Amino acid sequence: MAIAAVLQCVDAVESHAQVLLGLPYEKIHTVNRKPVAYQFVREADVMWSKIIWRRIELTEKANQHLYFPNEPQDNRMSLIDVILEGIHTQGLTAYGTIGDDEFSNIITEKEVHTNMGATQKTMDVEDLDGVTTTQIIDEPYHSEDVKAYLLKELWFFDKQRSVLEVRIIGICPIRYRFREEDVDREKPIPVKAFWVYYPEARKILSNAECFNPLNDAQRLSYGDVLEKRYFSSYVYQESNMYNNRSINEYTTGQETLLEADKIKETIFNFEQDLWEY
Repeated sequence: MAIAAVLQCVDAVESHAQVLLGLPYEKIHTVNRKPVAYQFVREADVMWSKIIWRRIELTEKANQHLYFPNEPQDNRMSLIDVILEGIHTQGLTAYGTIGDDEFSNIITEKEVHTNMGATQKTMDVEDLDGVTTTQIIDEPYHSEDVKAYLLKELWFFDKQRSVLEVRIIGICPIRYRFREEDVDREKPIPVKAFWVYYPEARKILSNAECFNPLNDAQRLSYGDVLEKRYFSSYVYQESNMYNNRSINEYTTGQETLLEADKIKETIFNFEQDLWEY
């Protein structure tokens, strides 16, 4: 009788998992994962550091795993939906773009939705009796309008561990909106929606699955994707004495890309020059 009861319980668990996921097992690895703790770093051990801003374009094929799905499916959400869900249900703090990326201007969830494109419109509605009334209708935002992200990163060399390390400080979705005068709807304007302090969002991103094109059983989390650098990007700004001006303020065209490559090469050469072969 005991064995039969155990088998019955096992069948019930498997049946429950199949109903939820269509699988013979319950997927709990990612949702229960804890982000790897950062290594403690003393200020005295940091012999060099540099703040870098980079841009991730979701229109690039290498970054489409951050853009899709547009609607939640198969226990997956796009990166922007994961962040917005974290703001809505898990208390993730959103910061305004005024003052840019200093994380000093906290905004409400309603302001986040407004920055994402949510609006209110007034419409005249006629009822069955022919009486016309004016109603306010909420127009929701569209998460698929986010076509890029900005990352603020700190690169530093820890002489105690002899490693060059990068830590993401913040992430900012870029929404493309159309102006009223753009009748042809061919010239969208990129708008910074809000900033999120990445160390605060690590737990949320580490528990959200990202699509793995090679293996559905071993999907990465968005935390893995960002911290293991599974994306394509380019540098558009570095810390400098000129009010941290961006590259496109003093270069144009191909020179902008060359300057971005020069910044990346400078970081690479700094690490290589520390060693003697």
